[in-house]
Amino acid sequence: MGGWTTEEIPDQSGRTVLVTGANSGLGVRSAEALAAKGAHVVMACRDEARAESARRDVAAMATGPAPTVVRLDLSDLASVRAAADEVAGSVEHLDVLMNNAGVMAVPRGQTADGFEMQFGTNHLGHFALTGLLLPVLHRAEAPRVVTTSSNGHRVGRMGWDDLNAEKRYGKWRAYAQSKLANLLFMYELDRRADEAGSDLTSVGAHPGYAETHLTDRHGARVWGAMVAVGNRLLAQSAAQGALPQLYAATMPDVQGGEYYGPDGFREMRGAPRKVGSTARSRDEADADGLWQISERLTDVTYGWG
Repeated sequence: MGGWTTEEIPDQSGRTVLVTGANSGLGVRSAEALAAKGAHVVMACRDEARAESARRDVAAMATGPAPTVVRLDLSDLASVRAAADEVAGSVEHLDVLMNNAGVMAVPRGQTADGFEMQFGTNHLGHFALTGLLLPVLHRAEAPRVVTTSSNGHRVGRMGWDDLNAEKRYGKWRAYAQSKLANLLFMYELDRRADEAGSDLTSVGAHPGYAETHLTDRHGARVWGAMVAVGNRLLAQSAAQGALPQLYAATMPDVQGGEYYGPDGFREMRGAPRKVGSTARSRDEADADGLWQISERLTDVTYGWG
């Protein structure tokens, strides 16, 4: 797998892919690569002005259908439901759902539904979106859900008695919890799909240390300077960081429950390969518990029929 690039993505003609957070960073680079291979890319974005600018860039690379935009604010479950309804009524099938969007280390805040912002956006928003789009995914021959996590999951702990950080809040602690939740969800989705006899494949990916808009929004001047130096010395481009999730989304050898990341030192950069994740991320009891909590909080139940 060494040296894999977007040139090796199989022909995507006739396939529809929805990418969340497709207006910048890993999302727009993924959208460009998929559109260049013939996919109809649905760009699910919160900021409509930025989405339109990104759509023009993706359209310039498209070799198949022109990309389309659907408004999606993952921090608002009403917006998630509206976006899912719009997609269900506008596409015949959905071959790939790329759960890419996220926020990182933001100040304490709440979603429109009262959840801690990072847990609510990164996990609950995508949990709800995936469940609501399940019927559209099942219209495809071999649907695939790709969930983007990060190396931050390795220090993540699920605060079962304080998932919404009402007792105490640490922005990096909350981020790590949300990325651990992403992987617990990815593995549990694959298990449940298999138990239901569904053809859906659930896989995960992480970008390593990629220079994206997320790395420069942490407020403190000193931290900002450190990030800038780190980006120059260590980070790979967003296009390179998108390779693991593109591999996971498109390659025929990908199996359910696999996790992809860079092949370099500490998985910070490099070509995509299968990587491991922590024992916490693979705890089946925790995954089942998180699933049940997520269904209750979002009021979204997955229908496998």
